[in-house]
Amino acid sequence: MLLYQFHELWRAGMAPLTFWAEAGAKMYSAPGSWLAALPEAPRIAAGYELLYRIGKDYEKPEFGIHSVEVDGTDCPVVEKEVLSRPFCRLLRFKRYTDDAGNLRELKDDPPVLVVAPLSGHHATLLRDTVRTLLKDHKVYVTDWVDARMVPKSEGTFSLDDYVRYVEAFIRHIGAADLHVISVCQPTVPVLAAVSLMAARGEPTPRSLVLMGGPIDARLSPTAVNNLAAREPLWWFEQNVIQIVPSNFPGRGRRVYPGFLQHAGFMAMNPERHFMSHWDYYQDLVKGDLEDAAAHRRFYDEYNAVLDMPATYYLDTVDIVFQRHLLPRGLWDVAGERVDPSAIGSGAGGRTALLTIEGELDDISGAGQTRAAHGLCTGIAMEDREHLTVEGAGHYGIFSGRRWRTQVYPQVRDFIARHAA
Repeated sequence: MLLYQFHELWRAGMAPLTFWAEAGAKMYSAPGSWLAALPEAPRIAAGYELLYRIGKDYEKPEFGIHSVEVDGTDCPVVEKEVLSRPFCRLLRFKRYTDDAGNLRELKDDPPVLVVAPLSGHHATLLRDTVRTLLKDHKVYVTDWVDARMVPKSEGTFSLDDYVRYVEAFIRHIGAADLHVISVCQPTVPVLAAVSLMAARGEPTPRSLVLMGGPIDARLSPTAVNNLAAREPLWWFEQNVIQIVPSNFPGRGRRVYPGFLQHAGFMAMNPERHFMSHWDYYQDLVKGDLEDAAAHRRFYDEYNAVLDMPATYYLDTVDIVFQRHLLPRGLWDVAGERVDPSAIGSGAGGRTALLTIEGELDDISGAGQTRAAHGLCTGIAMEDREHLTVEGAGHYGIFSGRRWRTQVYPQVRDFIARHAA
């Protein structure tokens, strides 16, 4: 339980070194510095820069979406907090225009709630997802709060609480015209939330888009699934759960720390990360600033991690990856049985389902997301679709070129068909 404290001591001890490395990189690369004229200055500057990047702290990035092009018109975008809970903020990215005709079209666009994963990285990992969706939709995003920043007095946060948060966000926006997109981990609580709302006869969203998530983790298990299933639950509690130190607002809270999650991410592909940093060093030496900037952008996001509440993390391991309660029809949330077959054309409205998987996804295996179709038997066949993206890994289905050119057009058209 002292690992977090030791990590903070190590981080504090590294701070002078990273400041020195940052200063060294600037001294040997700044145009006005006499040191930059030395023969080996580019290599020295690159070495300092690499040391700085490895040792520095990575804070939560900004979404940085300030404008979007809609039908050839550049529309300003303002990020607004529309609802706040201790462990999550509901954000809206609101588009503006002075043209009356364009304004009417923007108001008629369907609203979309993007449920970001609470699995290590910040919601800004979905920046490309949000920016692309803004061309044709009103976009809301769940922005999960780093658990070490939540005072212990706010209580615990469980997987049941996650489901309740999703329900609250859907009600706040208004389910009648809403389309919900969940990426990776939240496919499970999102499906549960809509199932419970449908069973109660509440209005449900017009459509659900489930992307690369472990609806049934028994199918095509990956290394992530195998790790979660291999060890007993007590092993995770004893080996990865830590206490937040006193230098954070959440001091005393039990969490799965971000730095341990980050170590796990790096351990999955150590050779790739080593080569990426070596290529970065070489790009700096050669003066290839464009590729170096791309490296910085990727790792500014990849290295920024958050702490997960311990109860939520252990619930996810237990319910999703070990006992598989959702696909077995045995999951109860606060005493209510989760029954996806309740979703359909009942009193709550007609809901459509689109599932998306990446052919090369090494986090959520083939068939795990598609399994939702076997559970949502109340949804008419004509309201159900599945897409397997050829050549795409996990991140490729919601970010990057494949997302923008192959996945998004189908998501946009699916939403449009069911928005009428």
